Amino acid sequence: MAVVTKSYAGSTPGCLFAALGAGRPNALFFAGDLGQRIFQAPFSWKALGVDIRGRSRTLRVNYRTSHQIRRQADRLLGPEVSDVDGNRESRRDAISAFNGPPPSVRTFPAAEDEADAASAWLSEQLSAGVGAKEVGIFVRSEAQLPRAQAVAGKAGLKSRVLDDRPAPAGNAASIGTMHLAKGLEFRAVIVMACDDEVLPLQERIEHVGDDADLQEVYDTERQLLYVACTRARDALWVSGVEPASEFLGDLGSISRQD
Repeated sequence: MAVVTKSYAGSTPGCLFAALGAGRPNALFFAGDLGQRIFQAPFSWKALGVDIRGRSRTLRVNYRTSHQIRRQADRLLGPEVSDVDGNRESRRDAISAFNGPPPSVRTFPAAEDEADAASAWLSEQLSAGVGAKEVGIFVRSEAQLPRAQAVAGKAGLKSRVLDDRPAPAGNAASIGTMHLAKGLEFRAVIVMACDDEVLPLQERIEHVGDDADLQEVYDTERQLLYVACTRARDALWVSGVEPASEFLGDLGSISRQD
């Protein structure tokens, strides 16, 4: 049996897996989360000869993320998500195995104010027993990485910038873009610099050709924020500078600092 993770499988690997399972019933097993599709170009398994419609079930219990974080992050996606083959995944009755503090969603008049408040929150997490390697700080793109590094520095925390190569965390916080957050897990996570024109990324919006492409950009940008937020197990901070990303309002109540 070949195991396929839908979130990562592209069209070329898809052809390979389709060929591996050809002529044999139940030769492939798929596992994935439609809410974590963060790249714009989807593909159809059905077009490759693998039809999974009506043959799936959704797992309802989340063992990684607290109830409070999962509940607010799910607001970014709506009650149901679907793929190009028409498979639908409902999130209405999902539950988490444990509770935690509610996420902090805040906006600030300037980047310095955001950095001061985020570093103070991070210091509280460290005082509560969170280790440096259990901290993740994520931003939309490389242009915002200095803002994340400033937060770690203000909290007196060693940090490393993530890249595509696996590396041991050591005794340092992980800093990276939201794309590199996928597949990771931390006790405490900061998702920051969620400003207007940063999330969704203005560069992507300016290059869309029609309304369908624009909707696809908005969907994948929203799911990118969802992925970053759900890297947090126990504690989550989300912030931006005014005017902040429109997505922050979808997460729930926002605390604004004047």
